[in-house]
Amino acid sequence: MSILKEKSKIILERALIFLRWIIFAIITGLVVGGVGTLFVKGLGLANSFRTTHPQIILALPLAGLAIVFLYKICNYENDKGTNLVISTLHAETQIPFRMAPLIFISTITTHLFGGSAGREGAALQLGGSIGNQLGRWFKFDQEDTELIVMCGMSAAFSAIFGTPLAAVIFVMEVSSIGMMHYAAFVPGMVASLVASSFATHMGVHAEAFVIAETVDFALLPALKIVLLGICCAIISILFCQLLHAAGHILKKHFPNPYIRIAIAAFIIIGLTALLHTSAYSGAGVNLIEEAFLGEAPKMAFLWKMIFTAITLGAGFKGGEIVPSFTIGATFGCLFGSLLGLSPSLCAAVAMVSVFCGVTNCPISSLLIGFELFGFGSMKFLLIGVSISYMLSGYTGLYSEQTILNSKFKMQTIDVKTH
Repeated sequence: MSILKEKSKIILERALIFLRWIIFAIITGLVVGGVGTLFVKGLGLANSFRTTHPQIILALPLAGLAIVFLYKICNYENDKGTNLVISTLHAETQIPFRMAPLIFISTITTHLFGGSAGREGAALQLGGSIGNQLGRWFKFDQEDTELIVMCGMSAAFSAIFGTPLAAVIFVMEVSSIGMMHYAAFVPGMVASLVASSFATHMGVHAEAFVIAETVDFALLPALKIVLLGICCAIISILFCQLLHAAGHILKKHFPNPYIRIAIAAFIIIGLTALLHTSAYSGAGVNLIEEAFLGEAPKMAFLWKMIFTAITLGAGFKGGEIVPSFTIGATFGCLFGSLLGLSPSLCAAVAMVSVFCGVTNCPISSLLIGFELFGFGSMKFLLIGVSISYMLSGYTGLYSEQTILNSKFKMQTIDVKTH
């Protein structure tokens, strides 16, 4: 009888924990979903205005100065971006709530005036900051605060990109490669689905790309995809190193943040004029769409890397994730054209493979592929993602990301990405 009573008590405690997290996850999903919806609509207006008024890029230096000034008056000059959110998941730092409005305003400003940056990285910061503040209001302890930060990140990623499955797993996977915090599974799932549903109801539509020419799985195309996976690993390493190097070089030669961001803005304006196109401004979704049609410019992947590295390295705000999608998709289009394989299929494979290489998140990459392209080409995606994950080594976008298990041996290594 006492054993039955003890088990009943345990079941009741777990039921209460479950109910508690369902409630808090719904609240987080609604709050972050609402903010995420405003963020997406703001970005949409900014990108539409820039597209119809391309001359606005001439004001990019002024926009950069305004961003630096905004961060200075908010006493947040040493912004670590997504790295700060990841370090919070390691219980090393706290996210200040002011990160949310700062990243919201500065990312839209960057997009409006022609900087090259994404939005999902900004979403992680936005959701993490709001989640952390909710944890303070709810008077959570450190462990529960980390969980609700993960809920906020999942909700923001899901609302903004429309991939609720990948959003949950990505947040669980990204901070410590080799160990996922499954305690975040249920609350993250609820927050992600609530935020995604809210955003959809408010008119935010998920990204969708169609593989124009499918290929049956066979030995020859599989071998070509193996080669594509190897190339994606190299592209991933190059992009990460270029991002890190651009920031280091610009800070070394232009230590004053105002001068640094203005110089970078003039470089971006000059490159845009030289190439006679504004296609490399913003996140680059237009280039992804061209890649799936087999029409992306041959060197688009390289130019997108350069534009993004200069933009983010100088101090403009935004994410690195959609630019990595753009780089992968445009490179895949080129690869398919050169090797006689469907450029659209190769764009899809390279898009998620480069993302995997820069984030070290293979499961999330496959789920993104599934949600964006369906299941038809998953075997090819599996090949590209797995090879890119292994061969990209220990490089990554986020220096606070920890890789706990070796990619090459069954052993624990516990190293930071570089």
